[in-house]
Amino acid sequence: MQNTAQRVSFKGSQGDMLAARLDMPAGQVAATAIFAHCFTCSKDIFAAKRVSSELSRHGIAVLRFDFTGLGASDGEFANTNFSSNCEDLVRAADWLRDNIEAPTILIGHSLGGAAVLSVAGAIPEVRAVATIGAPADAEHVVHNFGADLDRIETDGEAEVSLAGRSFRIRKQFLDDIRSQNLNDRIGSMRKALMVMHSPVDQTVGIENAAAIFSAAKHPKSFVSLDHADHLLSRHEDAVYAAQIIAAWSGRFISRKETEDSEHQGVLVAETGEGKFQNYVHAGPHRMFADEPEAVGGLDSGPSPYDYLSIALGACTSMTLRMYADRKQLDLGSIQVEVDHAKVHAADCEDCAADKVAAGGRIDRFERTITIAGNLDPALHDKMLEIADKCPVHRTLENGAAVVTRLKA
Repeated sequence: MQNTAQRVSFKGSQGDMLAARLDMPAGQVAATAIFAHCFTCSKDIFAAKRVSSELSRHGIAVLRFDFTGLGASDGEFANTNFSSNCEDLVRAADWLRDNIEAPTILIGHSLGGAAVLSVAGAIPEVRAVATIGAPADAEHVVHNFGADLDRIETDGEAEVSLAGRSFRIRKQFLDDIRSQNLNDRIGSMRKALMVMHSPVDQTVGIENAAAIFSAAKHPKSFVSLDHADHLLSRHEDAVYAAQIIAAWSGRFISRKETEDSEHQGVLVAETGEGKFQNYVHAGPHRMFADEPEAVGGLDSGPSPYDYLSIALGACTSMTLRMYADRKQLDLGSIQVEVDHAKVHAADCEDCAADKVAAGGRIDRFERTITIAGNLDPALHDKMLEIADKCPVHRTLENGAAVVTRLKA
């Protein structure tokens, strides 16, 4: 089971078929979201792909689509405007409602951010809205037309070069975008809002983030995307934005319990990213397991042996805490460091002879326990004795039966 990006389509506001991608998580869908791309961009722009992919790893299914006349979608771009883009968003929400579940999260990049702010109030199931580099006024996009603006006004339309591509812009686009009152819609949308913006954004200035934040009512948050460009073209900037959105939106969405009654343990499945990255689902908790870059991994999560060390360290700390509480000992904070290595049995004075592997090597876990409080020296040996009673410690020392089944 792994994250998948499925090709889907739905009918847009002008009756044309819109091309979309649905980034589905591995396992249970915790929530659904829509990602709206920037002006004249497409669903496949790096920021859209990276943010959607990262959110899917957190259990959120994300629908990203090309607005009418853009990317792989049908229709004539010259016939579209900001209002039709907003209606395309509503149609996208309808498709999710009919096929999976209604979106609870809207994410908009640049002018797509203005669009999600505009329509959020019209989609009742939406509970959280996140913008990335969004303008506070939809008319901000007009600045991109430069000297062509006068020709559009006088001739009714003009060919405008944007990011090295030619687009036909008609006067109706200008009239529509100038009629928008984004400020009022932000103030009345009644959704949780997170504004993300880079202070060095050269396309949409940081003052736009301040205006959006000021117009919104609580709950609202601001995150500075330090050093990021407008398109989040650096991998680490896009991943950071997605991780923040996933963590923040979790406060406002209802994460469903797994419907798979057959499986009550830990689920581990490949994500399809990198060579070793795996998605880990333990109850309501979602994590990643991976390997370091030095051995071909992405270093996106602890390694399997790291998780084993985590289990030993956490169990040791919890066991000592339970003992301290029962005996009413003021130990202060407890810290456990765990180091793991495969060593030659001859070099391991503390290792039992019956634990030596066939090749003469043994797995050795070394714990270092730090107790911040004033520990009575007379209790020193007792603390070590209690640490050895940690259930995970006993499992590692005694061994365990592993039963494996292969399911078609």
